Amino acid sequence: MTDSFSLNPQKVIVIGMGLSLDDLTPRHQEIIRRADILIAGKRHLACFRDHSGIQKEINRDIPELMDFIVQHFKTCQVVVLASGDPLLYGIGSRIIETLGSDHVEIFPNVSSVSAAFARIKEPWHDAKVISLHGKKAENSLLKAVAESPLVAVLTDPVQNPAWIGELLRLHQRQDVHICVLEQLGTPVEKISWHSPKEIVGKTFSEPNIVVLKRNFVHAASSCLHLGMPDDAYEHENGLITKAEIRAVSLAKLKLLPHHVLWDLGAGSGSIGIEASLLAPMGKIVAIEKHPERIRNIEQNRFHHSVGNMEIRQATLPDGLDGLPAPDRIFIGGGGRNLETIIRSAAGFLRPDGIIVLNAVLIDNLTAALSVLKELGFTTETVQIQVSRCKEMPWSRRFEAQNPVWIITGTRSAKL
Repeated sequence: MTDSFSLNPQKVIVIGMGLSLDDLTPRHQEIIRRADILIAGKRHLACFRDHSGIQKEINRDIPELMDFIVQHFKTCQVVVLASGDPLLYGIGSRIIETLGSDHVEIFPNVSSVSAAFARIKEPWHDAKVISLHGKKAENSLLKAVAESPLVAVLTDPVQNPAWIGELLRLHQRQDVHICVLEQLGTPVEKISWHSPKEIVGKTFSEPNIVVLKRNFVHAASSCLHLGMPDDAYEHENGLITKAEIRAVSLAKLKLLPHHVLWDLGAGSGSIGIEASLLAPMGKIVAIEKHPERIRNIEQNRFHHSVGNMEIRQATLPDGLDGLPAPDRIFIGGGGRNLETIIRSAAGFLRPDGIIVLNAVLIDNLTAALSVLKELGFTTETVQIQVSRCKEMPWSRRFEAQNPVWIITGTRSAKL
């Protein structure tokens, strides 16, 4: 550091500690030595017991800490020590928000996230980073896992590595490997790998960070795509929306990445499972009344590593209360109760929502069009008849499948 270096009591200096004292440069150490007020967590203050200035511990009362800084930074040189890097879910952003960027100077350092990926030798330019500190983040975590093969998670004492494993287990994300990195940069640093099932109930020392890595060997066994062949799903006696009908029905649903889809009369769950590819940040709710079909859906969900599908056993139109409001609804069954199911489900549909139905019976086609028109939906109907090539002893012929009507009802936002 040159002799011309001087501190400015009009600016709060925030220094990232990195992983340990070894990551502080001579310039960092000189700034800390010359501070009038040194603010840090208890663990970091313990490293500077001989500091001659005022020391203040960072605790959970962040508003009180901001008030303290506001009162003193214009007359005293305030230096704040932050864990890792100050601007990666750190206190640096809160100080900038409070004082304005002109009154803050940031000295970055190695973050726990960059250190974690360095330890496991993984490039992380495409990784997602989320923090669980003091907030409910189940949906954010599941969305991150669905979107990215690598996710770094900043844990807290409650939402810890075991909690993460239980969440992944409950949502059938057995395709994810969990790496726990404990006390990085210390002599007792520890790195371990676990499956969601294995990690539940285990304890880990703090601080720790978790890296979630998708197991592509497991994922490749599924290779989920739109229009999967029927034999890719467990199903009961052919009760499955056929691949070609499935593809057109999904197109008519016009799913967006954040949408919530209700798959009513889900059967094998094939529509909802493939819909998860189109709505990775949303949620799929599959409702089916038959226990055996519920088991099929569960098996198919696990086999295809679908993490954003909820399965509910109910006899429609019951079982819809308490679910997230749908942006899209697919009805693949219903029988004689179809009209009642449409009326009930439509009452939950968001503005600009879409209902798509498959019908093979003329009475159900008529009933669906009638009730959708009565409820104010704009309707479109197409008939699909698929013929599949079948080998003969010396040639081939086409064998016709049953025709299916695909009915689309679109709700106006004004309704």
